[in-house]
Amino acid sequence: MEKQEIRTFGRRHGKKLSARKQTLLETVLPAFSPKNIKNTGNLILEIGFGNGEHMRDLSIRNPESIIIGAEPFMNGVAALLSAITNESDNQILPEYKNIRIWPDDVRKLLHDSNYKFSEIWVLHPDPWPKARHEKRRLLNSDFLKLLSEHLDKNGQIIIGTDHWEYFDWIKNEVTKTSLYASFPPLSVIHTRYQNKNMAETDAPKYMILTNQ
Repeated sequence: MEKQEIRTFGRRHGKKLSARKQTLLETVLPAFSPKNIKNTGNLILEIGFGNGEHMRDLSIRNPESIIIGAEPFMNGVAALLSAITNESDNQILPEYKNIRIWPDDVRKLLHDSNYKFSEIWVLHPDPWPKARHEKRRLLNSDFLKLLSEHLDKNGQIIIGTDHWEYFDWIKNEVTKTSLYASFPPLSVIHTRYQNKNMAETDAPKYMILTNQ
């Protein structure tokens, strides 16, 4: 049976990249492929890492783990590569040697691997707020079931969004799976997004999903 094509609805490219960032994509990015992982000890996944600020924080806080980031937006991938390499020679900075990058839709990685993750982070995914775009939302029940298959025994899926209607929509999608949802206080979650409320925006909400 022919494999169904995976459609990624977000942008793949933005404004023109600097010469250094373009060089990083062409010559350095291949070395960060998660396909090159030899020791699949403790793995942590972040889906849609943006410019990679939280990825870098995960790397520093979990030096013994391998941090895999999936991001199809190439400008974000380039921004992360720029931040974790030395500007003079494009060599990886020591504190980020445990980072790996998947520059494509994460579903392609998950369908073709047997990786098991202790943590899967999905922070501020595109809420696609218009009713006609609801089918584009990433965190539907089918995708959550796929993620659950890639959790290790005590693994967690950590979801955060400041779009409250989307948060409630995700909660409803969880009920269509065998996952268990809990709703931790902000003090339990450590991300830079907690500071958004200082800018007088809505505070993010979080949920943690586990296999029952």
